[in-house]
Amino acid sequence: MVQKARIRLSSVDISKLNDVCKQVKAIVSRTGVHMSGPIPLPTKIMKVQTRKSPCGEGTPTWDRWQLRIHKRLIDLEADERTMRQIMRIRVPEEVFIEISIK
Repeated sequence: MVQKARIRLSSVDISKLNDVCKQVKAIVSRTGVHMSGPIPLPTKIMKVQTRKSPCGEGTPTWDRWQLRIHKRLIDLEADERTMRQIMRIRVPEEVFIEISIK
């Protein structure tokens, strides 16, 4: 029976996230392992609103910030050679990766 590996990627910087996904796809295409993905998951948006004036006097003006967290999901067959090559990928600090084997 073939084991499956699930790779979850998340990052604030979408360009670095897509670069890591391209590297994984290149490794999988070289080794000939079946892969599904990268599947884009819903983007989580965290919003913060604060008053500009610290004392509360004056006009009610607000500062608005938001943080977007982008996620990707990749499922593939857990071939030993493929998994070793994936573990050697240089992942930027902004990209969080989680690999689980079923």
